[in-house]
Amino acid sequence: LTGVLDDCLCDIESIDDFNTFKIFPKIQKLQERDYFRYYKVNLKRPCPFWADDGHCSIKDCHVEPCPESKIPVGIKAGSSNKYSKVANNSKEFEDCEQANKLGAVNSTLSNQSKEAFIDWARYDDSQDHFCELDDERSPDAQYVDLLLNPERYTGYKGPSAWRVWNSIYEENCFKPRSVYRPLNPLAPSRVWGLFVFSWTGLCLEKRVFYKLISGLHASINLHLCANYLLEETWGKSRWGPNVKEFTRRFDPIETKGEGPRRLKNLYFLYLIELRALSKVAPYFERSVVDLYTGNGHEDAESKALLLDIFRDTKSFHMHFDEKSMFAGDKKGAKSLKEEFRLHFKNISRIMDCVGCDKCRLWGKLQTQGLGTALKILFSEKEIQSLPENSPSKGFQLTRQEIVALVNAFGR
Repeated sequence: LTGVLDDCLCDIESIDDFNTFKIFPKIQKLQERDYFRYYKVNLKRPCPFWADDGHCSIKDCHVEPCPESKIPVGIKAGSSNKYSKVANNSKEFEDCEQANKLGAVNSTLSNQSKEAFIDWARYDDSQDHFCELDDERSPDAQYVDLLLNPERYTGYKGPSAWRVWNSIYEENCFKPRSVYRPLNPLAPSRVWGLFVFSWTGLCLEKRVFYKLISGLHASINLHLCANYLLEETWGKSRWGPNVKEFTRRFDPIETKGEGPRRLKNLYFLYLIELRALSKVAPYFERSVVDLYTGNGHEDAESKALLLDIFRDTKSFHMHFDEKSMFAGDKKGAKSLKEEFRLHFKNISRIMDCVGCDKCRLWGKLQTQGLGTALKILFSEKEIQSLPENSPSKGFQLTRQEIVALVNAFGR
């Protein structure tokens, strides 16, 4: 791929150089640190859109959860919003303060009322979320070591896998009026839609949405091709790049010209997440945030590396300009933004329909990472007005969102 990307003033060569020499080596190191390698996820949530149509029984679909003893004490001790030593050490003080505040009214509140207040607070918190977040307090939510459960081709394919992506594209996506995609990947490989690609009548916001989903799809496909089960003998598996599979999914001739466009959308996704990292830097630059795991030395190194990456993201001179989005009349822009958010939230829910646990894990993580990036891009004012020495009320990231953002960008 070469040349300028659509909808931004950035060329592919500049992104390649910037990523290869500045970002990738550092983000790889960051992903290996304890704070970012453990992700809490619920892989047992039922599919909300259709009856379960088969669970992948191939052994490589399995995800090995982390034993409790392996999780760093600072990660499992705090609630989802606590990522600083101060927050974790001030639990008793907070409980005492809370008791004082509620003491006068507790006796007059029924249990139903208390539950209602909690639900209202949860609803308020969810209004800026682009993703359906897992409930970390659920007994089904487990910590997973991402380094021990890498994203790769597991053998999961067929109607169940196709149905997930088809639902994402056909039901939940602003899409161009016509685009070359296999009508059914289970059909002979030469059977393609006979349409001409056209963005006619699609505004910038809807083009951006489609490109992000296509870029996410391309990213996942690339990782499956790059880490493919090449052979299995005597119980030993050999994984590696599968060039034939890569060609089938991305070659211009094999895909009727659609493959290079898919790859361009991956670059576009990279730019969006890069922009989000540069925008969220002030949130992490505050002393109140220290990526708390309980190991002071490691925590300091992790934060220093993260801030170093932020400095690099700010130095990139061809960022996507998100201010060009939702810039029309206020009422129309607000309505479109909400539609955008709800579409994306639906896509995050579809990830609970993936029949392969490992694919579901990485699908949920990357979707949540992109959802967090969008949340950041649409919260610029709140981020700029953050208090230096106390947790913010206006803009907040949970530890899960932080872990998902970094690992999705790393992917």
